[in-house]
Amino acid sequence: MFFGVVAIGYIPAFNDADGNLFGLFSLQWYDDLLHAFSGVWALAAAFISHRQAVFYFKLFGSVYLFDGVLGLVTGSGCLDAGIFINGFRSLNDIEFPARFFANLPHIVIGGFAVYVGFRLARRVHDHFATA
Repeated sequence: MFFGVVAIGYIPAFNDADGNLFGLFSLQWYDDLLHAFSGVWALAAAFISHRQAVFYFKLFGSVYLFDGVLGLVTGSGCLDAGIFINGFRSLNDIEFPARFFANLPHIVIGGFAVYVGFRLARRVHDHFATA
């Protein structure tokens, strides 16, 4: 999935005239590196062990969910250092619908990963421990 995010940013049909992906946000080279690293980390964790995969979902999910919520509230995320570069952006700068849809992927993916890491992994562990 994360490799797809990197690739889709280079397909002109998905970018507007200003180079914004889906007309919502601009992805820079460091965003591509972050997404590629997330994918490599997920693959490595999956191949190493169940414990590493659960750790990935817990840590990655928490960070991504935080980044999405921070971006929704402030207009700037932390993973791309936007909060440090741009600071808090007003709703006049980025209207709420654009802000919502720009951060929705991180909120959904982060929320799902948190659910898998903290809730689903425990249920799977408990199921196999009693079997």
